[in-house]
Amino acid sequence: MATCKTLMIQGTTSDAGKSAMVTGLCRLLARKGIRVVPFKPQNMALNSAVTIDGGEIGRAQAAQAQACFLEPHTDMNPILLKPNSDTGAQVIIQGKAITNMDARVYHNYKQEAMKAVLDSYQRLQQQYDVILVEGAGSPAEINLRDRDIANMGFAEAVDCPVAIVADIDKGGVFAHLVGTLDLLSESEQQRTIGFLINRFRGDIALLKPGNDWLEARTQKPVLGVIPFLHGLCLEAEDGIGGTGGDSGREDSIRIIAPVLPRISNHTDFDPLRHHPQVDFHFVAPDEVPPPADLIVIPGSKSVQADLSWLRKQGWEAYLNKHLRYGGKILGICGGFQMLGQWLHDPKGIEGTPGSLAGLGFLEAETTLASEKQLKEVNGVLNLQQCKPSGSEPLTPVYGYEIHAGITTGDALSNPLVRLSHGKNDGALSADGQVAGSYLHGLFDHPQACQEILKWAGLNHAEHFDIRTLHEDAIERLADALEASLNLKHLSELTGIPF
Repeated sequence: MATCKTLMIQGTTSDAGKSAMVTGLCRLLARKGIRVVPFKPQNMALNSAVTIDGGEIGRAQAAQAQACFLEPHTDMNPILLKPNSDTGAQVIIQGKAITNMDARVYHNYKQEAMKAVLDSYQRLQQQYDVILVEGAGSPAEINLRDRDIANMGFAEAVDCPVAIVADIDKGGVFAHLVGTLDLLSESEQQRTIGFLINRFRGDIALLKPGNDWLEARTQKPVLGVIPFLHGLCLEAEDGIGGTGGDSGREDSIRIIAPVLPRISNHTDFDPLRHHPQVDFHFVAPDEVPPPADLIVIPGSKSVQADLSWLRKQGWEAYLNKHLRYGGKILGICGGFQMLGQWLHDPKGIEGTPGSLAGLGFLEAETTLASEKQLKEVNGVLNLQQCKPSGSEPLTPVYGYEIHAGITTGDALSNPLVRLSHGKNDGALSADGQVAGSYLHGLFDHPQACQEILKWAGLNHAEHFDIRTLHEDAIERLADALEASLNLKHLSELTGIPF
């Protein structure tokens, strides 16, 4: 292609299908040999990924990069906001955390943030044929329109066409689309090329009168109606979506995890949620935790605050009882830090400066530091003491680290993972009941997942590869878009050879 083409997908609401549409369109173009790249100007999410250039972006953009057969790069998501309170967030610019800001301060900072957005976008323009851009939330949030960099503010700045997607499964799809369009400025309405209706169930002929009315009312085409794709396994942008469910098998194991107020990277548990032998359950606030074989404590953006919340919810007594009955506990990142004896935050990185006693299950303590650890790692699991001597070969594991804490203590002399560069990660208690690791993606390698499930009590764990499931989902989504979108019309409106 002579010049780089851009299309932006915006939504009537959060979770309307923006991420999925970009993911599917990325794969649709990539498998035609077109150099396509995903882009999200501003993302607010606690699910993040480490990039090839040593930075941090939203997990949805990492999944979209996979759809393009690319390694994730910080230019794909130049602004990442990671909420650490109801009114504030850590601000990450082009992969690097720069500071914490409350909402009012960040609103005034947006003009500076836009410079980074356009800088990254222009670099991608020079390297790719097509840029598929994902908006954030809704473009019709009146209170956020001033200095907007996430939706129409960006589209106006780079002069790109916009398609708006709505989720018909939620109901009110025509009101959502018409209302969103009506709240846009005249120039924003003009750059809106049409609508995508997502997650439709039933006889599409019954939808035609509504679509005809919508097109007559707005003078904008319905570019496609995408069916509800049951069981689609794509990495979530942020929301957990569902608490889990019963595997339905007798040879299964129950694993639970608390939904912390500032839970981060809950996509770590996708291999467990989808494993055919795992009854996985996210325990919601104020819900009584059920009996379990393994309790996983997730990562957190505000470790001390979330540990205090766990105590108020009665989890400390539950965890002690769980261990007395022979259960296992595994902490990931912030959850690993909670398992130690002390949490220190002398600089107030996550809140008020000070120290808080940990759960005390591991002889370790963590001190938060200004510099965040961002790296991809690999190694082998160190669960040999929990198996007969020499019974099995070493189990490979890989993942990535995103944390500001430095953990020390005697527990680290028996690491959970022995890393390939000679260092170690995490800890395993002397009795083999409690383990912790900084590795996000700990369950992604099929053998590592099997080994951890065996440690937790599942004697004959089956091979399960979450990567294959994600790849199948991307292909299935691309096929659905190819079948349900008016690609010829979309190409005419955008100049992109769909």
